[in-house]
Amino acid sequence: MLTLLSGAAMSVLRRLDPEDAHRLALRALRLGLAGRSAAPDHPALAVNALGRTFSNPIGLAAGFDKNAEAGRALMELGFGFIETGTVTPRPQPGNPRPRIFRLTPDQAIINRLGFNNQGVEAYKINLKALTRRTIPLGANVGINKEGADPVRDYKAMVAAVSPLADYVVINVSSPNTPGLRDLQGEQQLQSILSAVAEVPDRPPVLVKVAPDLSIDGLGAVVETCISFGLAGLIVGNTTISRPPSLVSPLASETGGLSGVPLQALSTAMLARAAGFAAGRLTLIGTGGVFTGADVLRKIQAGATLVQLYTAFAYHGPGLIPRLKAELLEALRREGLATVRDAVATRAEVLAAAV
Repeated sequence: MLTLLSGAAMSVLRRLDPEDAHRLALRALRLGLAGRSAAPDHPALAVNALGRTFSNPIGLAAGFDKNAEAGRALMELGFGFIETGTVTPRPQPGNPRPRIFRLTPDQAIINRLGFNNQGVEAYKINLKALTRRTIPLGANVGINKEGADPVRDYKAMVAAVSPLADYVVINVSSPNTPGLRDLQGEQQLQSILSAVAEVPDRPPVLVKVAPDLSIDGLGAVVETCISFGLAGLIVGNTTISRPPSLVSPLASETGGLSGVPLQALSTAMLARAAGFAAGRLTLIGTGGVFTGADVLRKIQAGATLVQLYTAFAYHGPGLIPRLKAELLEALRREGLATVRDAVATRAEVLAAAV
C-alpha cells in the first residue's frame, strides 16, 4: 500500500524547499518507505514498443532520478517504465541554488538545474545494481557544460550506458546548458547521430526534443532521426515560453517550465511529430500529464508511451494507480478496448490545437 510518500507526507514535503524535498524523497525511496504497488496491470493497458512489452504506458521522465540511485524502489511503484538521468561524462554541480521553483497555483515547476549529477562512472555503478529489472529502464545522456565535444561525448555516453539500459535517450533539449538546444539543428544532429550509429550492440536510441522547436525544425529532426535508424523521439522537454495564463509570482524565474501550462504546447508538438513520422518512429509524449485523460490525450496525439515528472513531484507515488484507473475509464468513455487502439487517433486534430 502506497502511503509514506503520499497524503500527509507529501503535504509536508511541499512545505520544504523544492530541492530539499526532492532529496528527502529520493532518500525515502532508497529506504523503501514508499511501499510498492502489487496489483497487476489490466491487460488493456499493455503496449509493445522499443522491442519490449510494457504492462502500462505510463513512465517516469528523466530528471527525477538523475544518478539512478532509487531505481529499484521506483520500479515497484506501478510505472510501466522509468527513465534515469540526465547523466553527463563528468560530475558537475549544476547551476547555483535556488534553481527549482514551485508554481503551485499553476501546477507547474520552473527549473534551471543545469544537469547536476555525479557523472557516468557513478551512474554505471548504480545501473549495474539494476540488472534484475521488473520493468524497462531508460538512460538519458547529456554533455557537460564545460569542455564538451558533442560528437565525441554523445557517442561515448551511448557506448557507456548501452549494456546497462533497455533504451538510451540523447538529450539535446534542456534549456539550462548553454548551446545545447542548438544541437537540435539538422547539421549538428546529423553529426551526433552519425557518430552514435557507430556504437555496436546499442539498444534502441531516441532523441529528446524541446516543445519550442519550429514546425520546420521538428520535421527536420524527425527525418534526421529516421535516416540514422533511431527508434524514436521524446516530445518534449521543458519550455522557455511563459503562457499568459500563469498566475504565480515565480513565473518570471528563468529556466524550463513544466507541468499543466506545458500540456497544450507539448501535445500539439507531439501530434505534429506523429504526422511527420507517419509510424516510422516510436513517440513518447511528456509535458503536463496530471490525469488519466491527459495520458489518453498524449496517446491519441501519437504517443505509444507517456512520461510524467511534475505531477509525480506534486502528488507522489499514490498518483500512479490513480492514473491507471483513470486511463481505463477514459478508454471506456471513448469506446476503445485497449491503449493500442488509441494511438494517433486524434493526431490531426491535436496538431492544430495550438
